[in-house]
Amino acid sequence: MVNAKGPKQKKKAPSLWRSIDWLTIFIYLVLLALGWMSVCGASYDYDMAGSILDFSTRSGMQIVWIASSLLLAFLILMIDDRLIESLSYIIYICFLGLLFATPFLAHDIKGSMSWIKIGSFSVQPAEFAKFGVALCLAKVMNTYGFDVKKWHDFIICIALILIPMGLIVMQKETGTALVYSALFLMLYREGMTGSLLFIVISAVVYFVVGVRYADEPFWGIEKMSLGEGLVMLLIQVFTIGLVHTFSNSSIKGKGISLPLWGGLTASVASVLFARYVYPCNAVWAIVFICVASALYLFYISLRDRFLPYCLIALFTLGSMGFFYSADFVLNKVMEPHQQTRIRVLLGLEDDPRGAGYNVIQAKIAIGSGGLEGKGFLNGTQTKLKYVPEQDTDFIFCTVGEEEGFIGCAIVLLLFLSLILRLLHLAERQPYTFGRVYGYCVLSIFLFHVFINVGMVLGLTPVIGIPLPFFSYGGSSLWGFTILLFIFLRIDAGRNRLQR
Repeated sequence: MVNAKGPKQKKKAPSLWRSIDWLTIFIYLVLLALGWMSVCGASYDYDMAGSILDFSTRSGMQIVWIASSLLLAFLILMIDDRLIESLSYIIYICFLGLLFATPFLAHDIKGSMSWIKIGSFSVQPAEFAKFGVALCLAKVMNTYGFDVKKWHDFIICIALILIPMGLIVMQKETGTALVYSALFLMLYREGMTGSLLFIVISAVVYFVVGVRYADEPFWGIEKMSLGEGLVMLLIQVFTIGLVHTFSNSSIKGKGISLPLWGGLTASVASVLFARYVYPCNAVWAIVFICVASALYLFYISLRDRFLPYCLIALFTLGSMGFFYSADFVLNKVMEPHQQTRIRVLLGLEDDPRGAGYNVIQAKIAIGSGGLEGKGFLNGTQTKLKYVPEQDTDFIFCTVGEEEGFIGCAIVLLLFLSLILRLLHLAERQPYTFGRVYGYCVLSIFLFHVFINVGMVLGLTPVIGIPLPFFSYGGSSLWGFTILLFIFLRIDAGRNRLQR
């Protein structure tokens, strides 16, 4: 018997233009407009009145970059998202080759070998490689049976991130290379254990505390370093916390942490002994207790055949090794300018005319803006060129000086809106490919905004990365536009023909 309603028809998906997320595009356009105003303010000179639209000026050239970015965005939206996915591996390999060749083709610009000169323009391949790495990660993780919790699959993801990072470091662009570390946030969303993030955070804490307080006495004990003592005690506290976490999931875990608590008590007692009985370096006793705790956990792991205890023991020993190698890395591995920047950030050096000059002038510019700012093109700090790189890496100080606290708040809220919107779009993707790529995009934007604004305010090291859609330049603007609009095109294809 034939169904009177006839055969079931395919439901046609909405058109491309109805599927595009116009709210994200609106935020993008507003950021572009505010970014152009900031470039005008940062590059404007009192002698060039009425010439902000002149293509020989940076404000005029930024219009060219914005117009070409809008054209690029339109062309990306015209590409089938399935074609983009199918080309992911090829794009990644091509960028690896380009990154490898860049140091041999690039010209030295302020010590960086990352810019390739094409006619009268210079292009930075590292800015474009971000979307290539994101696409490749999304393609790999969309493979049937892929699970980031498996060591084999996890190592593949790590390699896909670290290889381009290494090639960019060879170009002497450490700051740009660090941007790729933001992709670990995506791995965490896809199921990566939180232990790796904990290890990274612990390493940062060890480094900052150890280096910052390396030359200060512990509680008045001249022979004992405050930085070394605090880090050793932190290692014990973290070890006990990890043991408690894994012991709760193990029947055999009861009572395992009691000897560790005893070790922490003995460490505190050794500090009290050095403070009130005999002035000595109690750190040696604490180090011995840390090593003994690790050996104890190795023994328990073998006895109970419980691998997590072995990993915690490795964390304890690795933490000690990292801490004692931090001084070597800071003074022997890092470049002199990097050492100075970190020391200035941690308050170990006062270099107002050197490494600290940019940040000091940026703070003065932002502070002088007050609540409402001095007005468009009225910023004196930027007009008199007190702030170096004020239209690229330190563009945010122009916002603070001309638009004040209110303008800064609006800009930060716009970036927050963009990131939250990308989070929403990523979560509504029907396939792993779109979700992974979306999280890569928002992770990169989040890293850029956090670090750039932080370094202008003196909260993070000055590593020289642009503020998305604000900093002057075609490479960064095109790179961010491609990164964003590929995701918008993928999102627009989520409603493809359904049965």
